Amino acid sequence: MLPFGFDNTYARELPGFYVAWKPAAVPAPRLLFLNEALATELNLDAAALNGPDGAALFAGNVVPDGAEPIAQAYAGHQFGGFSPQLGDGRALLLGELIDRAGRRRDIAFKGSGRTPFSRGGDGKAAVGPMLREVLIGEAMHALGIPTTRALAVAATGESVYREQALPGAVLTRVAASHLRVGTFQFFAAQGDTARLHQLADYAIARHDPDLIGAPERHLALLRAVAARQATLIAQWMNVGFIHGVMNTDNMAISGESIDYGPCAFMEAYDPAAVFSSIDHGGRYAYANQPHIARWNLARFAETLLPLMADADDEAAVQRVVAQVMEVIDAFPALYATALRQGQRAKLGLFAATAADDDADSALPDDWLALLHTQSVDFTLAWRRLADAADGDGAALRALFAEPAALDAWLTRWQERCARDEAAGGPPAAERAARMRRTSPWIIPRNHRVEEALAAASDHDDLGPFERLLAAIRQPFDEAPALARYAEPAPAAVTACYRTFCGT
Repeated sequence: MLPFGFDNTYARELPGFYVAWKPAAVPAPRLLFLNEALATELNLDAAALNGPDGAALFAGNVVPDGAEPIAQAYAGHQFGGFSPQLGDGRALLLGELIDRAGRRRDIAFKGSGRTPFSRGGDGKAAVGPMLREVLIGEAMHALGIPTTRALAVAATGESVYREQALPGAVLTRVAASHLRVGTFQFFAAQGDTARLHQLADYAIARHDPDLIGAPERHLALLRAVAARQATLIAQWMNVGFIHGVMNTDNMAISGESIDYGPCAFMEAYDPAAVFSSIDHGGRYAYANQPHIARWNLARFAETLLPLMADADDEAAVQRVVAQVMEVIDAFPALYATALRQGQRAKLGLFAATAADDDADSALPDDWLALLHTQSVDFTLAWRRLADAADGDGAALRALFAEPAALDAWLTRWQERCARDEAAGGPPAAERAARMRRTSPWIIPRNHRVEEALAAASDHDDLGPFERLLAAIRQPFDEAPALARYAEPAPAAVTACYRTFCGT
């Protein structure tokens, strides 16, 4: 048996929060992907896992020693409608490991068969969506954005049936935890204050241990989660990422990005961009993401209210509601600060003065308006702006159908950079180098992702997937051999592109 060294605090400390369950056996396990670097980070023997024993384990046929597989209970608002019971319908938490940095990490299956929460589903997953989780998670990690990550994907040797028969697979996901806003909503909906207390204290111990025993620790937990989400959503926005399904059961208390279903990276800049096939009203469009994050936080706050005040003490309830609303109402400013910090770095601005504040806010807003009007590729525009900082604006201008539209803004930006340098900021070459470290050259372009997934799913050819994975793991490095991964799709392809949740 391959050693894992599990320490399962969720299963041990939170009885009644899950159902113990076993993964379904599959006929022909085969390892499609193993994240060897992540395995090493988790103190696992990558060499031992990269073979038949690892395939059997990651497909669910063998439960490793020390694992306690459980299906977690949670609820959630899905596209604004509340479902009081969702839960792990095709996932199992195997347990927790302590990694080399001393961090506790969840190890969980996705696609490992029916559970008591499956709600009529088959509990299975297909190769394509599970490899998508690998690609997007590894891209986010390489971009420096907090994220769950894939440890492995194993083919099962059986078909799953959606609109057609597809090859089945199981994903092994690593997360700081799988605690969601929806986890709290599950017990709040039942009026189970005792278990809400247990859950909140567990979340604090796991993610905010400095708050243990604090007199207003639940309000402080809300503040901490809000701060993490403000930073996370700002990072999404600054790379053009659209999650696609920001339901409350997909918002992690840890501040990690989780559940990469109908997600995509935007190409031509459009605040209204939606790629999810199920988001008919644009609820989770690119520009709506910070607003939805605030809405989700309000739902999280509602679950914490019973922990902060006795419902029979009206004065105490009103005081607590006022405190909670301060946190929710402060979220837009938190987000704006995080967004501007990222934008300043992408614009190459470093030595700000008070007099520059208004101008530094207008510069990115006007820049994005230009990109929108001219339908310019979001990723390449930022990248070529770094070239312009280094004195070569030709590649940037080539992105614009009407390059003259850029001139007035470019003059303002160059004047601002000159003031920055005069105030002690870096010289042009260093400024450009810093900008290139914040604006990627390569993202998981949607057409390249689909190309890789189709080859793997339809032809059992992992070559395109492996090559794309290697490229997105070095997003800031320009190399001629990787140029095809930096090229946008034709506009006609992007216009009709849709992603699916994979369930």
